[in-house]
Amino acid sequence: MANMEFKVFWDECIRQIRDNKIDEAEFHLWFEKLIYESYDNSRLIIAAPSRFYQDQVIKREYNKLIEETLEELSGNKISVEFIISAKEEPTPPQEEISQVSQPVSQVYDEKEELPPSKPVNRVAHPQLQTNFTFENYVIGNNNDFAVGAAKAIADNPGKTQYNPFLIYGGVGLGKTHLMQAVGNEVYKANPKAKIVCIPSETFVNEFIQSIRTNTQNNFKNKYRKVDILLIDDIHDLQDKNDTQEELFHTFNALYDYDKQLIFTCDRPPSELKKFNDRLKSRFQRGLMVDLQPPSYETRVAIIKKKIEATNYNNEIALEVIEFIAKNITSNIRDLEAALNRIIGYSDIVKKEITIESVKNLLTQYFTAAPQTNVSIPMIQKIVSDYFNVSIIDLKGKSRKKNITFPRHIAMYLSRELTDYSTTEIGIEFGGRDHTTVMHACSNIDGKLKADSTLEPMISELKKKLYS
Repeated sequence: MANMEFKVFWDECIRQIRDNKIDEAEFHLWFEKLIYESYDNSRLIIAAPSRFYQDQVIKREYNKLIEETLEELSGNKISVEFIISAKEEPTPPQEEISQVSQPVSQVYDEKEELPPSKPVNRVAHPQLQTNFTFENYVIGNNNDFAVGAAKAIADNPGKTQYNPFLIYGGVGLGKTHLMQAVGNEVYKANPKAKIVCIPSETFVNEFIQSIRTNTQNNFKNKYRKVDILLIDDIHDLQDKNDTQEELFHTFNALYDYDKQLIFTCDRPPSELKKFNDRLKSRFQRGLMVDLQPPSYETRVAIIKKKIEATNYNNEIALEVIEFIAKNITSNIRDLEAALNRIIGYSDIVKKEITIESVKNLLTQYFTAAPQTNVSIPMIQKIVSDYFNVSIIDLKGKSRKKNITFPRHIAMYLSRELTDYSTTEIGIEFGGRDHTTVMHACSNIDGKLKADSTLEPMISELKKKLYS
């Protein structure tokens, strides 16, 4: 079969996996970046964006899922192999290596001028976002102590009184950014440091997988032999007793050897429900910091910093920046979303950003009512009535567009208007995984930027909820 002929099987294989075989969030995460490269003699070559990405696909046995689906479609056994699409630095010849390994005095005469040193191209850590640094973090009265502690940890990980370090606070206040800034700072100083940065859901899934495949020792070796362990959203571990027990022993193993532990949470440990008391006491052993919503002055500074980071060439008047800062008081994520919206609008329509245009574009942020009385069942009822679908449909497994879109809207509103975590929201929508909720919210966020008819719909649903 010719190379291009087989491409048809690949496209159909991916479609079937997406529609019928795995959760849409998993597909979005692990399949969308796989690229068909070539096919020859029952051997399919797929390009992955990085070695880490390839390893994760193989670890989750998605390569076997691809092989099984292709066999169903073609009737032939197909073997899947991967290549890395990113260009890797070639290995220098052995002669060069031996020369570089000699002392400088043996390679150059003392009187000779040494050649200028070449800048080192460091490879980004696969689990850390490169833009989550201290330089990009705006410091204000709401977070100055937390930032100071984080910098002290980065300078001397595991050796300060700030171990463990737990950062808690509401959505969009910079917890993940601050945690990863420590990881990036340590990695910059010591690229050989063993740093693991994961959401708690990954820890849960890998622990379950290790039990299923009888590879618990591999799991323990992976997490108990690191220099820094960063775990995001530990509130998602509530009611997962066995995983909590495993984390407890991992915590002790690392702590006893002065390895740094950093966690983020949406509440203080004392408020965690169905959580191991011994583990909660470990979190309280070090330093806990509470990130509060930013003050007016900090919000102005954040907006200015975000504008500098964009490619927006026009100047935004100070009165416009101050107007946004006075009216959006919730969190940094809302400020960033609002700024992206008005800059996107200005770029598209080629008009100057004014207070009047900001008022029209950011209605949903300025008119939001208090969220304390909204519940997930209320949201499900309002959304089901609005779209003429049943609540059973919203909680069910149907992947039809007339069901999935209202479901995504309901999940998005649940995340925006309640204090529930993505894990808790997933439970309310038929026991779905938290990554499904995150994907739904991301999907609606993207549609809000691209579809001008969606924002009025969201605003109308909010009004119904608060009426």
